[in-house]
Amino acid sequence: MDVHRRPIPSSGEHRETQKLKTTTTTTTDSKSQSQALLPLYLTNALFFGVFFSVAYFLLHRWREKIRTATPLHAVSPAETAAIVSLVASAVYLLGFFGVASRASLDELSDDEIILKEDSRALGPCPAALADSSCLLPNKIQNQFPLSPKAIHSVTKEPQVDSPVPISSFSDEDEEIVQAVVSGSIPSYSLESRLGDTRRATAIRHEVVQRLTSRSLSGLPLEGFNYDSILGQCCEMPIGFVQIPVGVAGPLLLDGKEYTVPMATTEGCLVASTNRGCKAIHVSGGASSVLLRDGMTRAPVVRLPSAQRAAQLKFFLEDPLNFDSLAVVFNKSSRFARLQNIQCAIAGKNLYMRFRCSTGDAMGMNMVSKGVQNVLDFLQDDFPDMDVIGISGNFCSDKKAAAVNWIEGRGKSVVCEAIIKEDVVKKVLKTSVEALVELNMLKNLTGSAMAGALGGFNAHASNIVSAIYIATGQDPAQNVESSHCITMMEAINDGKDLHVSVTMPSIEVPLFL
Repeated sequence: MDVHRRPIPSSGEHRETQKLKTTTTTTTDSKSQSQALLPLYLTNALFFGVFFSVAYFLLHRWREKIRTATPLHAVSPAETAAIVSLVASAVYLLGFFGVASRASLDELSDDEIILKEDSRALGPCPAALADSSCLLPNKIQNQFPLSPKAIHSVTKEPQVDSPVPISSFSDEDEEIVQAVVSGSIPSYSLESRLGDTRRATAIRHEVVQRLTSRSLSGLPLEGFNYDSILGQCCEMPIGFVQIPVGVAGPLLLDGKEYTVPMATTEGCLVASTNRGCKAIHVSGGASSVLLRDGMTRAPVVRLPSAQRAAQLKFFLEDPLNFDSLAVVFNKSSRFARLQNIQCAIAGKNLYMRFRCSTGDAMGMNMVSKGVQNVLDFLQDDFPDMDVIGISGNFCSDKKAAAVNWIEGRGKSVVCEAIIKEDVVKKVLKTSVEALVELNMLKNLTGSAMAGALGGFNAHASNIVSAIYIATGQDPAQNVESSHCITMMEAINDGKDLHVSVTMPSIEVPLFL
């Protein structure tokens, strides 16, 4: 490809021309520069001062409004004048620096620009730069700006050991695959570049096969709506996993029948759950009580001393301060309502466990925003407070923790049912006495011998995980959500079985 440039003058001519320009420019502009320098300097200093002072004033005023629960849109005349001054100074400063940067470019002559371009160091592959137009279609060059290395790699022969035949891709897709393999196109940007989530997944699927030399033929691509997960559920997908979903039930609970979906690959799990649902249904159903409903988040902060940390602890736990803290916290959402604050100290580090109701949502993001509002509010009275983390694991999320077992997190519930003697024999194939003894020796005594934390049950974790996966919940929260103690007792002169489960930390939305 021919490159046409304007002729560059010789070094001697260039120096003479530059010297002449410098002499004439200096004589004509020296007076104007010396006269304009002082006023321009003072003007810039004035607008800088106005901008920062007004910004500080507005931030201080808005912080006071948040503390006093005053609407932000209620603007006083002084605040109106401050906003106008802020906008005016910002426009001036943007305009000044924009003009200055443009002027610096305009000062270069055409010859100087050409010299500057020619002085740039060449890339790692000059030949590829020179001939790049014949390697890639114009559409690909415009849409995907490739590095010389990536452009050069497109001309290589296809890999003969690729698990997926190259013929399954178009020439355009093959060029993109090669670019991703070489690293010139980030894998995570395929969806935004292509505008087609299905195509991006297929290209990434092929890239992984080539990089790992492993076949992904068992991971299906077709039959899934990749648009539905973009920016929400999963990044950089290469396919999807098929998990069978079974149903147990109907489960008769509080007078209503429910069909329970369960996604699992464990044999007999759905069958055994369905048998339990049948035993409950024919015995008249189960009843439940919601004991507590509150999501938690516990930031960790550091104070200069343990005494200072104790002062903050007493401030947070003082009932006289709760209303003010609740107003600040509840601004995060129209559904969030602060319930209580529980503190714990480790040296000069303070852990503050905020609990709030979250409406129909599980509320992790909701409570985190409320906690951030309170931390900002506390910074005024405790400026020496150093926020280490918005979560200090005293919450405690996705971990087996005694605080969740004792205090609860999310939904705390208890359910009970009375199973008739004949149902125990015909449906469960055992006796009331045998079940009571097994529950005591296994679920209670055996778990105590193992030092279990919230694990006083047979297999609550299996059922919770299967329901979470089937309904799109975070399966990692099975850790605390499956905390459960199962109690069994013979009643009615030993003929019937009273069974109950108490689960203090089920983390699900209310509409699940």
